[in-house]
Amino acid sequence: MQNPQRGSIADQPDDRNDAYQSVVSDLVSLIEHVQASLLLVERAIAREASAGSQEADIIVLDDVTPPFVKATAALNACDTNLAIALRALLDSKAPEHHPSDHARISA
Repeated sequence: MQNPQRGSIADQPDDRNDAYQSVVSDLVSLIEHVQASLLLVERAIAREASAGSQEADIIVLDDVTPPFVKATAALNACDTNLAIALRALLDSKAPEHHPSDHARISA
């Protein structure tokens, strides 16, 4: 981040704090979005499974779920890695933030 008065990388405490808060906010938003996507995939799997059970007595999930399983695995990996990144940021500034600020994010 450039400091307009001096043209250098932001080194003022307020600039660093703003940048930190921005990154934390973005990570929280990404985590929430990934978790919402996981719920959508789970609902899609449930819909496919219930549609298959209405058509026949035998459900062949192998034909339906592979793309969903891959999507779920990728989203779970993203969720885990984003939570690790968020925890690392929060731990690095532990004395400067209040624990309740990000209590809704589980690592």
